[in-house]
Amino acid sequence: MKQTTKANEDGLGQKFLMTRELNAPREAVFKAWTDPAHLARWWGPKGFTNPVCELDVRPGGAIYVVMRAPDGTDYPMGGEYREIVPPERLVFTSGALDEKGKMMFEFLHVLTLVERNGQTTMTLDSEVIKTTPGAGRYIGGFEMGMTQTLERLTEQLAAKSEPLVVERIYNAPAAKVWSAITNKEEMKRWYFDLKEFKPEVGFEFQFVVEHEGNTYSHHCQVKEVIPQKRLAYSWRYDGQEGDSLVTFELFADGNRTRMKLTHEGLESFPKTPAYARKNFEGGWTQIIGTSLKEYVEGGPKKS
Repeated sequence: MKQTTKANEDGLGQKFLMTRELNAPREAVFKAWTDPAHLARWWGPKGFTNPVCELDVRPGGAIYVVMRAPDGTDYPMGGEYREIVPPERLVFTSGALDEKGKMMFEFLHVLTLVERNGQTTMTLDSEVIKTTPGAGRYIGGFEMGMTQTLERLTEQLAAKSEPLVVERIYNAPAAKVWSAITNKEEMKRWYFDLKEFKPEVGFEFQFVVEHEGNTYSHHCQVKEVIPQKRLAYSWRYDGQEGDSLVTFELFADGNRTRMKLTHEGLESFPKTPAYARKNFEGGWTQIIGTSLKEYVEGGPKKS
């Protein structure tokens, strides 16, 4: 259900009301709106990706997202959180940024979530509270863009599957395992040949894999770094729909380390044999269970 209230030609005062019935508990819906890795998978019209998604989820916290269109054009968006009541209410502002980083217009959004029998009624009440001359043409596309965005969210929640988890214990200290998963020279010996890698939030890296006659161009961005404990980065394929998150967690136990790898969002990839879950299971089991284990326990191999 959607409802629109018109205002002046620049859009000031225009209101939009959208409601969706989601087959998911409201905690999951709230997380989809507030976890940057989750939001990046569905935010924006169809075909858009979000290479930058930074959310400071607290009153006064900033929102900064760079939406990338299918033709490669970037559209930066800013905003701020006003009110946060997990998992039932979220009030925030958002708007497109110009080349100087200033808002061209600003929406005030009130998101409410009501759960019943495991399903959630989501209501998004949006109003244009600030505008600039000529912004009306951008605001005019809000309804269509947000409609497609919420369709992507609905699909994402409906298709949600259990994350892929692979765990192994290594006879090596956490510092050595951390170095192996963050130093590009070491990564070449057990992982992929990356031109550059830095364990810094926001760092983007790419690599290409040839498998069974197919070329897979990976595009990733570091999302979280806690030295010797946790490393997370997005994982997607250029030219293909879908966005996922890979997280490495290290648990030190003297000179031994337990590694837990979690790959979330596999259901967002194309529904073709090449992107079947079993392929990821086999790949990560080989990488984490054999290649990395042999590397950290046997020491650097000679070139």
